[in-house]
Amino acid sequence: MGRLAVFTAIIIIIAAGLFYAYKRYGILFQLAPYNTAIDQSLEQAGFKLGTPILVRIFKKESLLEVWQQRDDKFTLFKTYPICTWSGALGPKHREGDKQSPEGFYIVTKKQLNPNSRYHRAFNIGYPNAYDKQLDRTGSALMVHGSCVSVGCYAMTDYQISEIYRIIEKAFDAGQAEFQIQIYPFRMTKEAMEANKYNPWLEFWQNLKQGNDLFEASGTPPKAYGCNGVYGFNLSKQEAEKCQPIKGW
Repeated sequence: MGRLAVFTAIIIIIAAGLFYAYKRYGILFQLAPYNTAIDQSLEQAGFKLGTPILVRIFKKESLLEVWQQRDDKFTLFKTYPICTWSGALGPKHREGDKQSPEGFYIVTKKQLNPNSRYHRAFNIGYPNAYDKQLDRTGSALMVHGSCVSVGCYAMTDYQISEIYRIIEKAFDAGQAEFQIQIYPFRMTKEAMEANKYNPWLEFWQNLKQGNDLFEASGTPPKAYGCNGVYGFNLSKQEAEKCQPIKGW
């Protein structure tokens, strides 16, 4: 084999290895620019970059929604298909169970990771006060890119670039934290009826309380962990017996 053929073979092997790393871990995206195309999309839809946001996830449908505040209420801006998530419908229990969480979580700027090996990421804040009351364990539960999951919600790199930019600019404009609501499915009467014999029905009915408050008002309900049950929009007296759901 001549030198040119050897050199060509080496280049092909290196390229193949880099492509695998790119697809599996998102390594090459450390050099990728932010996705700024979203700026124009927001404007065309009547939104503005830097406006307060909220995120909702629906497991069964594999959808992530980004909502933005408009006229003191939150309005759906865009729905993204989730590339993959782990486990089954139901909450996460323990470290290593490869189960994606469900519940109400808070994300602050400290939870963002622009240099993730999965392109860009944000930690959802699991376990929260509610999870800890039930002795649930786990760490590094993210929404990230690279389309791979061992407990996280994985998006494509293009999608997470858009989502991350929206989040980052909201924080830069003064939003201190945002709520992420994670549901097993769309919390309709039909879906609840179809799952009436599921062992997680009581938990899902609890989540539906928060879902219904949000959908009725357009504002995120204030969530608490109250001895292993979510409480929402509690009075001052009620809140004293519970722990607020917080970010880092």
